[in-house]
Amino acid sequence: MATRIFIDGQSGTTGIGIVERLAAIPDIELASLTSEERKNPSAKAALLRTVDLAILCLPDAAAKETAALVADLGKAAPRILDASSAHRVAPGWVYGFPELAEGQAEKIKTAPRVSNPGCYATGVIALLRPLVDAGLVPADFPITINAVSGYTGRGRSYISYYESEAAPPFELYGLDLEHKHVPEIMAYARLTRRPIFVPSVGKFAQGMLVSIPLFLDDLPGRPKPADLAAALAARYAQSPFNRVMPTDPQDRIEPQSLNGSNDLELRVFGNEAQAVLVAKLDNLGKGASGAAVQNLGLMLGLELAP
Repeated sequence: MATRIFIDGQSGTTGIGIVERLAAIPDIELASLTSEERKNPSAKAALLRTVDLAILCLPDAAAKETAALVADLGKAAPRILDASSAHRVAPGWVYGFPELAEGQAEKIKTAPRVSNPGCYATGVIALLRPLVDAGLVPADFPITINAVSGYTGRGRSYISYYESEAAPPFELYGLDLEHKHVPEIMAYARLTRRPIFVPSVGKFAQGMLVSIPLFLDDLPGRPKPADLAAALAARYAQSPFNRVMPTDPQDRIEPQSLNGSNDLELRVFGNEAQAVLVAKLDNLGKGASGAAVQNLGLMLGLELAP
């Protein structure tokens, strides 16, 4: 019997990516609403009663509305995977980063409500959480995060602008230092001091680099770059997607080589006194639809290729 799934918002970039990844899976049946029905809460509630799982690929306010509809269904409610940022630090939701810590994948398997991580947050947390857990980076250490994403990460409303002649080749944004990924970064990297996060966008569609500089002399125990890399390698030794890569001081890291995949590459560069942690991922893959399909496979007990 096929598993019935409703993607609420399947015409957005994340929704399209999920549909494409599920197209060849015989055990999945995608339910849908007409454009008129999507605006009708009663029609949506009726459909939600008939599906096993709902994936929310919506703006935050709309995701909260659909989640409330599901909650009102009681025992008839499907499980939810929310790809928005509406519930990433909300009580009662499991964070959908299976590699976060031991036992996280098991939590996702049984959770009624899972929140997909943000794209930037995925890179940051993958780099910092193992180091905080290992005591190499204190939870209150001053952290600066620099990141660049392809323009698809800014949503449909921005895509036409970045594909126009008017768009510059590179822009900093989020300069009020209130980016919506910061709360989940703090929560799941276990930071107690708010980091400085400076995101940017380049004039390329997909791909992402996240970099975090560290003064090693200011860290307890004065670890070396090799110590940081070893802690990351130990955390992700069994992960099929997260890989710690060898580095060379002459390396140049570009953001697009993992596009179309669910892979996440981690690197540690440095010398005796300083280090730079670097994460590379596809902002629409491991940063969005790929991660959603990875979580979907866990939630449904299916072998899916994200």
